[in-house]
Amino acid sequence: MRSHLLNETTADIYRRTVTEGVERVAAKLATTERPHTGISVDELAPVINGIDLDRPLEDPAAVLDELEDVYLRDAVYFHHPRYLGHLNCPVVIPAVLGEAVLSAVNSSLDTWDQSIGGTLIERRLIDWTAQRIGLGEGADGVFTSGGSQSNFHALLLSRDEACRIVMKQALNEGRELPKSEVLPKLRIFTSEASHFSVKKSAAMLGLGYEAVISVPVDRNRRMDTAILALELENCRRDGLFPMAVVATAGTTDFGSIDPLPEIARLTSEHSAWMHVDAAYGCGLLVSPTRRQLLDGIENADSVTVDYHKSFFQPVSSSAVLVRDRDTLKHATYHADYLNPRRMAEERIPNQVDKSIQTTRRFDALKLWMTLRTMGADGLGSLFDEVIDLAAAGWDIIDADPRFEVVVKPQISTLVFRYVPGGDVRKDLVDEANLHARKALFASGEAVVAGTKVDGDQYLKFTLLNPQTTTADITAVLDLLASHAEQYLGESLVHAS
Repeated sequence: MRSHLLNETTADIYRRTVTEGVERVAAKLATTERPHTGISVDELAPVINGIDLDRPLEDPAAVLDELEDVYLRDAVYFHHPRYLGHLNCPVVIPAVLGEAVLSAVNSSLDTWDQSIGGTLIERRLIDWTAQRIGLGEGADGVFTSGGSQSNFHALLLSRDEACRIVMKQALNEGRELPKSEVLPKLRIFTSEASHFSVKKSAAMLGLGYEAVISVPVDRNRRMDTAILALELENCRRDGLFPMAVVATAGTTDFGSIDPLPEIARLTSEHSAWMHVDAAYGCGLLVSPTRRQLLDGIENADSVTVDYHKSFFQPVSSSAVLVRDRDTLKHATYHADYLNPRRMAEERIPNQVDKSIQTTRRFDALKLWMTLRTMGADGLGSLFDEVIDLAAAGWDIIDADPRFEVVVKPQISTLVFRYVPGGDVRKDLVDEANLHARKALFASGEAVVAGTKVDGDQYLKFTLLNPQTTTADITAVLDLLASHAEQYLGESLVHAS
């Protein structure tokens, strides 16, 4: 069994085995004709459940053969131009190379004595990102597993910073205010189009879902700052504390960017923490032509970025950044066996001092390899391509009488739905759109997402693949319309 351990004696086995695996995947990528085979849960689950994990195949080639049947054949391939579903991007080759390197070396980015150069590379990329945002010389941050964790981390820091400020103010007034009395009075403000992780984070932080005030959006699906101003005033009037305002730079459903300069002004007036969830829109940081869409982000106290969305990186690759590195201390815990206080005094750079996680992959290496190979402008130009595609896609859908589209995209998301001619019941229209999405997925010919807008069922194109063309968009629209029309025809026949 020692022959399976990766070390100096098995380097040749490692080379042969990994090469065979790469060749299998490369062959699959080269011959994939659809983003998905259309296989169902009922078809695949018995195959996987029937595998006896206590009886190994032993031969790596045999394992790869089996993997073809249980995974590779039926995987959803994001590189296909007709994958238009969720916020999943095709990945760039330098990042995949980085993934191979980091998996084999297996550094853990919690302490210096487990990572050495990895620690410094991650820190350099955090500094680079903070500079792109414009957070200033006091900024810092850490890589995370994804946008949800980054948002949670930022709100944890915001919560404890708010408690520190409120409790200190009470002491200055001659009274002691325990943290337990502050927490129920904290409020978080975010738009009704923001990511669900904001409410989930509030619950996990002990504040409860009710601590999140949902601010309506305007016709462009951006936070309505006039209503935000009123809500902040109401918060103070009711004896509550505005802990944070979460602005979104690229909402999941619409790709909309909240009015960041105005939100920054309001948070400053009300002494609230400004967090910007730029998990989706962070690609604008490297856009050669559209960086101005993020103007105002430099005023944030914290920012979430997901490199595995608009930087074309493999999952996972995310980071949370803060304007004031001292606020990261709210997540610091010193364990004698890992990162005792003396290490901080000796200026040994342990990333676990900033992180919620302990053991953590060297995900920063993927972005490092990408920037050193392609450069920031190269990455940004790819994101510009999909934004241009979304604008062209909007023109196509808006001109098509079979569909209605909600709003012009700021980034690369299009929300629309099939609308039949004639007098068709609203519930049937909703069912037709839902059916069209499911039927398209089952066919394997394309993948689109779905959502609800004002209670109605809509479809969604999330465009993150520069290889997708307007011809692909037109073809998928035709497929969706065909499935919807078939469903409505059958429904009306049955009703009569």
